[in-house]
Amino acid sequence: MTAPLAQPALLAAAAGGGNLLLRQLFDAATGTFTYLLADVPSGQGVLIDSVFEQHDRDLSLIRELGITLVASIDTHAHADHVTGSWLMHQATGCAIGLAEAARADNVTLPLHHGDRVSFGSRSVEVRSTPGHTDGCVSYVLDDHSMAFTGDALLVRGCGRCDFQQGNPHTLWRSITEQILSLPDSCLLYPGHDYTGRTVTSVAEEKAFNARLGGAATERDFVGHMENMKLPHPHKIAEALPGNMRSGKPREVEQEERWAPLSRSYAGLPEITAAWVAEHTPHLTLVDVRSPDEFNGPDGRIPGSVLMPLPELDSRANELPADRPVVLVCHSGSRSALATQQLQKAGRAQVANLRGGISQWQTEGYPMERVTSV
Repeated sequence: MTAPLAQPALLAAAAGGGNLLLRQLFDAATGTFTYLLADVPSGQGVLIDSVFEQHDRDLSLIRELGITLVASIDTHAHADHVTGSWLMHQATGCAIGLAEAARADNVTLPLHHGDRVSFGSRSVEVRSTPGHTDGCVSYVLDDHSMAFTGDALLVRGCGRCDFQQGNPHTLWRSITEQILSLPDSCLLYPGHDYTGRTVTSVAEEKAFNARLGGAATERDFVGHMENMKLPHPHKIAEALPGNMRSGKPREVEQEERWAPLSRSYAGLPEITAAWVAEHTPHLTLVDVRSPDEFNGPDGRIPGSVLMPLPELDSRANELPADRPVVLVCHSGSRSALATQQLQKAGRAQVANLRGGISQWQTEGYPMERVTSV
């Protein structure tokens, strides 16, 4: 069994050996793409167009890869979802970046055309691309190999111009002068897509975008945009006020949690060995290994009870209902499945011991072993 990769090596491996990591994340409810960019040598990164409801997912990925988040930046004040920037700022201390033209509260990094947001040795250039909204910007990677266009330019389409200071003439100039002026090979990553299209290029959009590609003129584009008759965004009443606060809830709710839980990128609640060691008397520790392992030379956590994973479903009703349950195995793998099973069974106060018994021992906490007579 190989030893776990050190965090910088893990980030480099995740990036495929290159010096830049890119992750494209998706929120199915709103068709929104979120992008995580990281400079591998420094471990610094930026998050583009986060979604409030996906905060736990994004934060888990950032922590698992060991990325130091420099900024959570948005392409505009969205009308279809609330940004997760304020939550990410609370969790990591990162800057909150948005065009100053949007005039939103809680922004710590007001952005202007020509600004650069640096992360390690890399950066994205801020290009003002209004027309969908006054505060729309696109982010262009320093080597012009990729750009993140928000709602200004979509795959074979573009953002609407019929509300929120929209103007088709302005959007035409933004797209043609600031985005399609990039090299033909530049990859364009949109803010949304609803049919499974994840990326395009300058060359493709010049040739095939039905609204502004090929031989289309500004007159053609404006005529198209002024006659689209699109329905009103159904979340606009919630999203716009939320984004004008940078995603900060009206009243910050202090959720009553039984423990300082975090979530893995797979979405499961986890708890640290340190917290468990301090609160063991108030918990039910369930070891889901086999009896041979539980009573074997590896030992067990003092106070834990044996309930092998194959028996968990049928014996779950034996667990006290008035105490939180922490699931335990050697590495945290089998106990992750056990955590998922108990969640599906309706138990609320449940978590996986992060890293399992292996991490428990690494951190120096006591083990109990059966002694032969």
